[in-house]
Amino acid sequence: MNRRKFIMVLGGAAAWPLAARAQQTERVRRIGVLLPGAADDPVFQARLAAFHQALALLGWTIDRNIRIDTRWTKGEASDARKYVAELVALAPDAILAPGTSTLEPLLQMTRTVPIVFVHVADPVGGGFVESLARPGGNATGFINLEYGISGKWLELLKQVAPRVARAAVLRDSTLTSGTAQFAAIQAVAPSLGVEVSPINVRNTGEIERGIAAVARSANGGLIVPASGWAVRHRDLIITRAAHHNLPAVYYDRYFVSTGGLISYGPDLVEQYRQAAGYIDRILKGEKPADLPVQMPTKYQIVLNLKTAKALGLTVPDSLLARADEVIE
Repeated sequence: MNRRKFIMVLGGAAAWPLAARAQQTERVRRIGVLLPGAADDPVFQARLAAFHQALALLGWTIDRNIRIDTRWTKGEASDARKYVAELVALAPDAILAPGTSTLEPLLQMTRTVPIVFVHVADPVGGGFVESLARPGGNATGFINLEYGISGKWLELLKQVAPRVARAAVLRDSTLTSGTAQFAAIQAVAPSLGVEVSPINVRNTGEIERGIAAVARSANGGLIVPASGWAVRHRDLIITRAAHHNLPAVYYDRYFVSTGGLISYGPDLVEQYRQAAGYIDRILKGEKPADLPVQMPTKYQIVLNLKTAKALGLTVPDSLLARADEVIE
């Protein structure tokens, strides 16, 4: 080996342990994730996958420079409290909290661990942040919808099913956002010639009885606003609406992709990608108090033509043209 090659080999040999040691000693950051569903729920699996993918694109690799501790509450308040305590005890660098059912117990437990939330309707009214522009505490994130768009659900229901004269709003009575969403729907009802009424539901039995009650009245329709229980019981709601031949409008695309008629709302999966961006900024030194709470900038209409046909509905060409996605 000549002298030049010997020096190059020697230099490479010396540099390799240094590079290896630098990689081995790279700080591993910890993220907690508290999800209000079951671990085998395809909706939350898709959302979590989007979160992981967005972190990877930002340079975070699991077991190299990041660790993610995930807990599933299955929508149970007792599980939420238990897993909140577990995650906070791990002293994570940040926690992802989808929905009020996870954000509220987290803020009751800690006012220091940074929290990024998604799918929260009214963080100011709920006392989670001081203002949208300046959250002021240890939490910030992304609002799932503006209350005013709730009236659009009734407008779309009337367009796709013109004969609807009475519409029931299936809502979670434990959420203050349910009241606000109903008020927005009620405000547009007179101009559309539709009588609206709330049906407060808390369990599967009440869902079945509520939908059956709507079906007993002529020209009935159904509106399913945003809530955690609607996600957990989506299959039951869609099945019962189909059984009773009821046209129904939903707030999220997933309901339509699995048999619902029509939906109008933001891309909720995208909020998980946005949350990854906020967590990236927090891990790099920014504070939740300085990151503004963001509202959706785009809403999408998704329509299931197969379901419309099963209900005997003829979808207007104007609505088809406006739909962002048509499932056939």
